[in-house]
Amino acid sequence: MRTEARLKELEAFASDPALWNDRVRAQATMRERTQLERALKRFRDVESELADLVGLIELGEAEADASVVAEAEAGLRRLKDQTAKYELESLLSGEADGNDAYVEIHAGAGGTESQDWAEMLQRMYMRWAEDHGYKVEGIEESPGEEAGIKSATLLISGENAFGWLKSESGVHRLVRISPYDSQSRRHTSFASIWVYPVVDETITIEIQDKDLRIDTYRASGKGGQHVNKTDSAVRITHLPSGIAVACQSDRSQHRNKATAMAMLKARLYEVELRKREEAAQAVEASKTEIGWGRQIRSYVLQPYQMVKDLRTGVETSQTGAVLDGDIDRFLEASLAQKITSTHAVEG
Repeated sequence: MRTEARLKELEAFASDPALWNDRVRAQATMRERTQLERALKRFRDVESELADLVGLIELGEAEADASVVAEAEAGLRRLKDQTAKYELESLLSGEADGNDAYVEIHAGAGGTESQDWAEMLQRMYMRWAEDHGYKVEGIEESPGEEAGIKSATLLISGENAFGWLKSESGVHRLVRISPYDSQSRRHTSFASIWVYPVVDETITIEIQDKDLRIDTYRASGKGGQHVNKTDSAVRITHLPSGIAVACQSDRSQHRNKATAMAMLKARLYEVELRKREEAAQAVEASKTEIGWGRQIRSYVLQPYQMVKDLRTGVETSQTGAVLDGDIDRFLEASLAQKITSTHAVEG
């Protein structure tokens, strides 16, 4: 098996003390080894469980015990679903798919309605991340005037965080009876999501000081009294691209500036990744380009209950579960579609 052979090579590299003379290479080697160990363990676990279930069916048939056979068949169906998910995850092989991810949320036009919707989306992604064992850290948050948020940035850390979430970039639309409308009218709200990968030490992004504008200001939102009394928040604007990032998660202006610079490098890297993909798949890129005017998913709470992804056609009436973070069906469908499109272009 090629995976086992590669794992043996990496173990040999890891046992060489000279490997750590190059820290970046050493980290990449150890990361690849961990990923391959995990993949190999999954394969062996599936193989073992399959053998157990087949044996259980044979036992049930030999003893004419229909309940044992039914139990084993149910186990096979669960194993099939789990294996399909593992197969999808194994295809997260993009240059930055394994990296942590920044998730930016911005309310659209519409004041309180859209700001409340933006906060609902923030909670949805936080719940999804927590349910999958990822670490979530708030980097920046700008509260709404009456409720909700104008914007927020989350750092979601864990294996393949960017790979799973990258397809969430785009405009998300909500239709509901407004809790802020005294006449209980139906409102449509919009919020945009932007997902980009955290840049690690193996990736070099050059930024010149003359291309930056750095502003400091008093942080707002959560953080206690100190956060509102000092100019600790930092906003960095990259003048050539117009990309702006902000951080207010720490009391230290210096640390907030360092985090904002890391975010800026990540945004510029994501732009470069997108350019490469568009160059390689010009036809598909013209169909899937993300922008403020591009709606990717619609969440309807009134007059009926439905969440529908406009790219894949996947839909569900379980709106409460989706808003509680159950978005795997959408992530998996987007990944599967992207893989199918890539194969079609290559063919």
